[in-house]
Amino acid sequence: MTEIPAPSGKVALVTGASRGIGYGIAEALVARGDRVCITGRNEETLKEAVEALGSDRVIGVAGKAHDLDHQAEAVERTMEAFGRVDFLVNNAGTNPVFGPIADLDLNVARKVFETNVISALGLAQKTWHAWQKDNGGAIVNIASIAGLAPSPFIGAYGVSKAAMINLTQQLAHEFAPKVRVNAIAPAVVKTKFAQALYEGREEEAAAGYPLARLGVPSDIGGAAAFLTSAQSDWITGQTLVVDGGLFLKAGV
Repeated sequence: MTEIPAPSGKVALVTGASRGIGYGIAEALVARGDRVCITGRNEETLKEAVEALGSDRVIGVAGKAHDLDHQAEAVERTMEAFGRVDFLVNNAGTNPVFGPIADLDLNVARKVFETNVISALGLAQKTWHAWQKDNGGAIVNIASIAGLAPSPFIGAYGVSKAAMINLTQQLAHEFAPKVRVNAIAPAVVKTKFAQALYEGREEEAAAGYPLARLGVPSDIGGAAAFLTSAQSDWITGQTLVVDGGLFLKAGV
């Protein structure tokens, strides 16, 4: 029987957490005793995630990350259920197109930015005013190594993640000293979202990683747990690269 951790007294809001990286993050926070609100687009999938994580400590709010009403509801429901929102993890993201950026439909680019960047800013504003401005806390933005270097065929996604890294720095500057704001930049993590990058060729895809494997959601969950813990109390405005050593291959 799995031992239930003692409550930490802390509360987190994790977006896009019905599966994949977001679920891995929620799982890590619940495991240390946090209460968590998770969001996701699909109500049924979200309900299943809540049950798996533990409905005594987790609630779900279904909706689209870029929808302003959904953002407000997620923060309000978290405050109503738990009375606080110490941590925000902006994980929800989209990458609906693969191909050269020269041929990119600009309406698709707008959708990518709305979901990946503007929604993160909106939720940061809402959690700031709802709790963090007066009580402190931490924000973690899930970026990508695609935001640190060119990534062929996912250009719009990479540009949006570069913007998220800069947004992290802006928020860290403005929200200090009350709130710490950091980002995580993963390489390829084995999720449905990233499936097109490794499906049917995982061994080949992992060959370029010094640690000889792709990431899994718990790798990012551990990093997010660290960045929302007392052990990272003197860290803000930083981007933690979690890439299995991939960038070590960038030499001449």
